[in-house]
Amino acid sequence: MTSTRQAAVAGTFYPADSEELRSTVREFLDDADDRRRAESVKSDGDVEHAPKAIIVPHAGYVYSGPIAASAYARLRGLRDKVHRIVLLGPAHFVRVPGLAASSAESFVTPLGDIPVDVEAVAELLQLPQVALMDEAHVREHSLEVHLPFLQELFDDFSVVPLAVGQVTF
Repeated sequence: MTSTRQAAVAGTFYPADSEELRSTVREFLDDADDRRRAESVKSDGDVEHAPKAIIVPHAGYVYSGPIAASAYARLRGLRDKVHRIVLLGPAHFVRVPGLAASSAESFVTPLGDIPVDVEAVAELLQLPQVALMDEAHVREHSLEVHLPFLQELFDDFSVVPLAVGQVTF
């Protein structure tokens, strides 16, 4: 049986209507590209020079959409080169000791389903600081708000969603 993590904040943090959502994300990305061109920042999809990690805000799109897009625009041109994306976001509603993985096999947005890399999650669950904790993902927006950007930028990809709680170094 396949389990899915349904969208929790569609309609509040970002548009619930798929056409409006796609249009909003595209507009944010296009505006970010325009700003990058004005600043003469090169973005040609070169994997060697592409960022390996980005830090992106996770508020509602009305607050953080343009800033998020400025980071995601750096990944344009990598549509067929990126296949697994690890998402780390703070846990806002559930106390999480370490990192919380999800047992879901896909995460859903108004733009469709995104497969979870269940094999990578299974490997991570071997680490002492990672635990299976679905309740940390049910209402959590810190990962979900990024998914429509990823769906716009990439075709064939999976995610490894991890809610971050208390960690020690």
